[in-house]
Amino acid sequence: MNLAAAAKRPFVAYGYRDLVSGRFRKRTRISSSATLLERHRIAMGDNVWIGHYCHVDGSAGVSIGEGVQLATWSGILSHGSQDAIRLCGSRYIEIEAAKRPGYTLRPVTIGAFSFVGAGAIILPGVTVGRGCRIDAGAIVTQDVPDFAIVRGVPARIVGDVRDVDARHHADPVVQASYFDPQAMRDWLTTRPSD
Repeated sequence: MNLAAAAKRPFVAYGYRDLVSGRFRKRTRISSSATLLERHRIAMGDNVWIGHYCHVDGSAGVSIGEGVQLATWSGILSHGSQDAIRLCGSRYIEIEAAKRPGYTLRPVTIGAFSFVGAGAIILPGVTVGRGCRIDAGAIVTQDVPDFAIVRGVPARIVGDVRDVDARHHADPVVQASYFDPQAMRDWLTTRPSD
């Protein structure tokens, strides 16, 4: 093995100091190749996974709930300059970000135990609900309700994770650990008898 190449390979760091709350998230894992901009504006729960080459832009604030997984190459953006660069021209860098005409600056929230697939992008101002699945390559331009499965460009709702999860509900491990205990109780009381 080439030692120089091995030294440059991404690795996963365990533990994260959430600068918003001041709490240490000992079960959160973040790749060494992930980029977290404006960390002091990124609130993060525990049990979070941020994979290789992910990008989290905290410019306007980002809240990542407990158990969220960001797969490789995914991104969360809370600002955009796609219009401001033209509108401000060569003076762009001289104008304070919040005062740039056409500059987008809106917070993003990802609900607990949601999954963001490889290459998916969450755009400024979006709220993703709890327990959602954002499929690989999706571009999320609008809010996503709890339990939704979204895919495509732009992302559209294509299903409900509870329908996918139902085939596993009889498993005692799932019954003891499902992220939403109320949803599990509802399923247990409404399931058809065997």
